[in-house]
Amino acid sequence: MSSLERLTVLGAGVLGGQIAWHSAFKGKTVAVYDIAQDAIDRCRAAHEQYAAIYRSEVGASDADMTATRQRLTYGTDLATAVAEADLVIEAVPEIPHVKTAVYEEMAGLLPKDTLVATNSSTLLPRDFASATGRPDKFCALHFANMIWAMNYTEVMPHPRTSRETLTAVTEFAVEIGMVPIPLRKEQNGYVANSWVVPLLNAAQTLVTNGVATHEDVDRTYLLTGAKVGPFGMIDMIGMETCHNVLTYWGSVRGDAQMNANADYIKTHFLDRGFLGLQTGRGYYEYPDPAFERPGFLAVPDISVVPDLVTLMTTQTEALA
Repeated sequence: MSSLERLTVLGAGVLGGQIAWHSAFKGKTVAVYDIAQDAIDRCRAAHEQYAAIYRSEVGASDADMTATRQRLTYGTDLATAVAEADLVIEAVPEIPHVKTAVYEEMAGLLPKDTLVATNSSTLLPRDFASATGRPDKFCALHFANMIWAMNYTEVMPHPRTSRETLTAVTEFAVEIGMVPIPLRKEQNGYVANSWVVPLLNAAQTLVTNGVATHEDVDRTYLLTGAKVGPFGMIDMIGMETCHNVLTYWGSVRGDAQMNANADYIKTHFLDRGFLGLQTGRGYYEYPDPAFERPGFLAVPDISVVPDLVTLMTTQTEALA
């Protein structure tokens, strides 16, 4: 059994909010920190949505939800948020200099025995170990979106992570109901995002370049038996995170298509305030996304064939 009972989550975004809520549901005392009060307010609202989800999908009772809320606190003061933490999980934007700045600010505020983990989805823990001021007490602990259903977490050390830290953090993961996925080597993208990011980037390329609509891309995926397609995934991950990942790796790799995909998300969604599932609108509108409606995967009436042919020939004729 770990000694990690008091958790602080840095970053009240989509996944940070889920980690906080789920950990509190599993009995941990949780402080949620964000630099912005509006992010805290959105997180509180999301937690009320999670209460309904946990009742319907997890079988939680009203008493469970009341106890979960009582274990949660929220705030915008970093010193207060980490003052009693046994474990801090960083879930701030996927931008290296932002993460580094948070670690450097926090380093002098932590109790001496506090462990720190990054929930980064694509960046290596070695990149931030020194900034934490306690590299031996630092590793990666990456959770999946929809944590209540996708209950795994990827544990990745860097060369200076101690065995004791890995033991305690992995025990913590098990205590909150996660399947630990141990990484044997450092890998950008960990396990899941090593295949998820290429998948979502390829799907976004089809839309950015006008090859297909997001609905039709998702149909090709959902017809394999999956419950959510690439664009449903993008909505769940959140437009801001997807934009940050594509922007960073597009720059690092000199990938013009990846940069174009990031620009598409910025122009069509972020600039319009559409952040995905958390704001009720991304590629789909929530809580009733089109891909969950009856008929989304149905064979169409033959009368629509002329319209489909028009879609296929318009650009071809223009290029002739």
